[in-house]
Amino acid sequence: MRILSFFFLFFVSYLLITPSAVAIKKNMQAVQIYTDNQLLDLIKDNKHLGQVVLDECQLVQDIEARANKANIPSYQFLWGDMLAYGVCVKKDIPLGLHYMHLAADQGLAEGLEQLGRYYHVGKFMQVDFERAIVYLKTAASLNNLAAQVRLAGIYQQGYGSPLDYPALYSQLHHSVTDDKVTHKKISKLLSQLADKMPEKVVNQAKRTSYTN
Repeated sequence: MRILSFFFLFFVSYLLITPSAVAIKKNMQAVQIYTDNQLLDLIKDNKHLGQVVLDECQLVQDIEARANKANIPSYQFLWGDMLAYGVCVKKDIPLGLHYMHLAADQGLAEGLEQLGRYYHVGKFMQVDFERAIVYLKTAASLNNLAAQVRLAGIYQQGYGSPLDYPALYSQLHHSVTDDKVTHKKISKLLSQLADKMPEKVVNQAKRTSYTN
């Protein structure tokens, strides 16, 4: 009788524990680190910080290692953003900007565009149009459409050199987008740039590539 009671209690305990164990195992399933291409796509769509949060901050150490030890530009950018905005780590704006600069120094277009945007609007630092133009021009030459559009707006305000107008006109003229609002905005910016240049220069810009 005691043996039967023992097996009955064991069976009941098994039924109660097993679902919990399965659930725990499922919740503890390791999140795979992003490939470089996956991370670049997330950054381009501005979903990189959201993805880190969705992954329940499980990849913080892996991200830091790839930024700090492997010096991968996309991870330097991600780590810098996490620090600057306090996502899954203690907020540290100066250190975050440091990693953004490291990514930009390695030619990451998104890093260059973001720093140019920050200098333009005064995010985290004082407004500096000259530095904004330097970063945005480099990002624009790497086919970053956001940088091209912002740069055109800055030129329209009277900043920058007229010698740079043909390059930006060419970049915008050859840009590709399926967003109707952006397409309309580019058309307007092209018209404004064309008004600042002789027709001969405009035609030459249409035939010339200024992107890397």
